[in-house]
Amino acid sequence: MPIPDYQTLMRPLLARLADGSVHALSDLLQELIAEFGLSPEEIKEKLPSGRQTVISNRVGWAKTYLDKAGLLQTPKRAHYQITDRGLKALEECPNEISNQYLRKFEEFQQFTSLHTENESRDHEQVGESDTTPDEQIAAAFQALNRSLADELLDAVRTASATFFEQVVVDLMLAMGYGGSRKEAGQATQATNDDGIDGIIKEDRLGLDTIYLQAKRWQNTVHRPEIDKFIGSLTRNRARKGVFITTSEFSPGAREAVQNLDMKVVLIDGRQLADLMIEHNLGVTRKETYEVKQLDGDYFSEES
Repeated sequence: MPIPDYQTLMRPLLARLADGSVHALSDLLQELIAEFGLSPEEIKEKLPSGRQTVISNRVGWAKTYLDKAGLLQTPKRAHYQITDRGLKALEECPNEISNQYLRKFEEFQQFTSLHTENESRDHEQVGESDTTPDEQIAAAFQALNRSLADELLDAVRTASATFFEQVVVDLMLAMGYGGSRKEAGQATQATNDDGIDGIIKEDRLGLDTIYLQAKRWQNTVHRPEIDKFIGSLTRNRARKGVFITTSEFSPGAREAVQNLDMKVVLIDGRQLADLMIEHNLGVTRKETYEVKQLDGDYFSEES
């Protein structure tokens, strides 16, 4: 039989988690291969890039979509467990689980929707037939980056405080701040609240300095923490500050940095992950696709 698409794989994958135990993705892959009776040739068939097998890629995306809809959870890397919502989904969908069913969950809608800043009500769904190929490529690219950002943020949150310090320094250097690596490393120091504090050069010449504070937290950062940071900047007569957290900022915290005589930038966990992707920090290139168009100049016969 042909290799099943990722939507066809979603219910069988979830059903194999129905016992409530934690299962390794590698074991689930082998079980699904056996269930669908794939031939040796089908098992070895690879994507056009040649980097991954088709069945492994499709099982991976089935897992990702179930995860984004809250039907399964990840207790540890590459291991999965069904949730109460997942058990209910098996009851409600005796034959198949599709993207159409998953869209009933807000988390999945947020994952697959492309929102614009000015038109939050208008959105395009990944893979919808009424989108152009260019739009589908762009939507798929954003979906891949959102999934990667989630993985990055999980990795940063579970890393040690020392490694988190390295991430912050490496990111500032990648963005063009901090002077030399030696100077940037000396500018930060570990603190007892699971974060770092320091001063870093705005440029290699040190024409200005930036006060930096970073918190490897799970809980939301509220206004009192930002007020303390602003107070520290004021006492040091600083004009610029960056506050980084692996969690998120409350509305009050964001309001605190408005209309100040100084410039204070807040970077939450999502922005941190996006910046790491943008500056190739902690990520590696997986695929490269070239989208080409007609060269009108080449076909111009005007002398």
